[in-house]
Amino acid sequence: MSDREKILRYYRASGEDQTAAKLLDAAEWVLRSRKYKVLDFYDPYGYSIAETVAAHFGQIEILSSGGYSGAERQRVAFIHPEFRGQADFMLAALQFSWDARYYHLGHRDVLGAVLGLGIKRELIGDIMMLGDRAQMVVDTSIAQYVQANITQIGAAAITAEFIELSEIAPREEKVKEIKTTVASLRLDVIAAAGFGVSRSKMADEIAADKIKVNWQQVKSSSQTLKQGDVISMRGRGRVEVYEVVGQTKKGRTSIFLKRFI
Repeated sequence: MSDREKILRYYRASGEDQTAAKLLDAAEWVLRSRKYKVLDFYDPYGYSIAETVAAHFGQIEILSSGGYSGAERQRVAFIHPEFRGQADFMLAALQFSWDARYYHLGHRDVLGAVLGLGIKRELIGDIMMLGDRAQMVVDTSIAQYVQANITQIGAAAITAEFIELSEIAPREEKVKEIKTTVASLRLDVIAAAGFGVSRSKMADEIAADKIKVNWQQVKSSSQTLKQGDVISMRGRGRVEVYEVVGQTKKGRTSIFLKRFI
């Protein structure tokens, strides 16, 4: 079995073999061309796949940029060591504004409007919600099209304009610390505690594919979590298993969670 097939086989189990194949193709092109190649926006798990591919080839350098400090979704660039230029990550920033007195829009509304134009998710970076406006990082190849064609999000009339990357608001997340005890380290148990819902409700959310662990889709409510794992719930933010403290006298597990809202 070739090294390429070993990598693809490893990521096939998590359904990320297509991502790995695309990254492998890009790395092989960089080695042949002795240049660089900028790829899609990736979440932290996708970026970890890119790191694995780059490490496999050894000679390739990996850089990333999401347009501003603290970006979660980052564009990846593979760079040949002999390339002496500077990689262009092809990033642009858009701002959508609306009358917040009458309309309350969320992340899902903004993303849905852009995807509704036929734009691929891989060409969209972070979306920052700022009350009466939203800021979005996108690939420059689609920026003009998005700016010209989005005039409404939901029922709200909006104004779309270009802004400089330096104008993107610093990422601010409210953190709620949760110290509790649980019967086990099962996903449904910890997620229910972190998001403040019943275990049965959380099991339904998992079954509806609304939950990810470490940015990967989960298949079972019974999946065991560990310290450092991050649970994300569509429309509800993220919960980090910050610390597994230990067993209580009653046999329960004491945990420390951080919920990012």
